[in-house]
Amino acid sequence: MHSVYGFCNGNARVAVDEYHRRFPDRRILSRGVFSHIHQTMRETGCLPSVAAQSEREVVPLINTRENILEMVQRSPRLSTHRIASRISVSRTQVWRTLYEENLHPYHDHRVQHLEPGDPAQRMDLCHCIRAHPQLLSVILFTDEVSFPRDGINNSRNVHTWSHDNPHETSVTKIQRRISVNVWCGLLGNKLIGSFVFDNNLRGNTYEVFLRNELPGLLEDIPLMIRSQMYFQHDGAPPHYTQHMREYLNEYFPNRWLGRVDPLYGHRSRQILHLLIVISGAT
Repeated sequence: MHSVYGFCNGNARVAVDEYHRRFPDRRILSRGVFSHIHQTMRETGCLPSVAAQSEREVVPLINTRENILEMVQRSPRLSTHRIASRISVSRTQVWRTLYEENLHPYHDHRVQHLEPGDPAQRMDLCHCIRAHPQLLSVILFTDEVSFPRDGINNSRNVHTWSHDNPHETSVTKIQRRISVNVWCGLLGNKLIGSFVFDNNLRGNTYEVFLRNELPGLLEDIPLMIRSQMYFQHDGAPPHYTQHMREYLNEYFPNRWLGRVDPLYGHRSRQILHLLIVISGAT
């Protein structure tokens, strides 16, 4: 142990990891053990009693392990830094204890907010689609996405491997903001688009797109399907301006799905019933 301590230039934290690497089957020791052995040899020239040292260390180690597991069980979201701070141990010891118990950190997944009535409506739609899968061939699902100038990156996946800290930086939140809006649709198993908007998406630009660009994007779709097709979009503000609703009511009478659509009152059941009737799936 003292040899490992010297090999690590007197760094007790590194000595713990090095000792565990060399002797993985031995008991994990704390940094204080290495520091104590070195200090005793400096003062007395002799090694401390191994038996006495082991007797003093085993009980605190067991208690520390139990405290760590108990804290995690009470608060699964507690950070390793806070656990180590509360019971006065190293973060390395906390990590090692959790790892030995097959406990791993998992990140939350962002999900869309649902209103109270949304789950039941979604289940109705799923049951209907499952019973009549041909309905999917007459719904044009659409959406837009905005790509900003600085991109969309997960910083936790960006690393720079180096012997010394290169102090790399990445520029974000550029003051002159530029973004590109891209529209795309899906009808059956066919991808419709994509289409890039020159400017920010607004009600008038969205209406111009539907009048002038969408018909060209649907040229390869059979006329029979287009005559039965339902147009679906989400609740973005440009989608439900007055001019947009008037256009949709004119070209997709009772056949468009979105915010404040004509079927909104009894949305799920009416939409499903009309889809079944129109597609001949009754």
